[in-house]
Amino acid sequence: MRGFIFVVLLALIGASLAKISPPTVQVYSQTREEHGKPNILICHVTNFYPPMISIKLLKDGKPMALLKEQDLAFEENWYYHLTKFANFTPEIGARYTCSVTHNEKTVEHVWESDL
Repeated sequence: MRGFIFVVLLALIGASLAKISPPTVQVYSQTREEHGKPNILICHVTNFYPPMISIKLLKDGKPMALLKEQDLAFEENWYYHLTKFANFTPEIGARYTCSVTHNEKTVEHVWESDL
């Protein structure tokens, strides 16, 4: 029981020391882009606090299907990171973005094609 109370107190102290921090966002594909070849679109979001965040992968402004994510995790400094990804086949002329909403502010980050 003492161990549990210690962990809870440590979490509360650490959380109170963290300051509001907007996320750093990276959008990239798993492998070098080749039009017509399957790939994975990745949105890696780091260094944010508080942990309430919404991440969407979009193709031409519409949500991509079968989105997956890793578990929300935090670093020693109490800032969080989260990665979402989806299978996709790059199409010429399509616009792929990662839409991140944090602290009631939404920012779209565009995937830059390798070609």
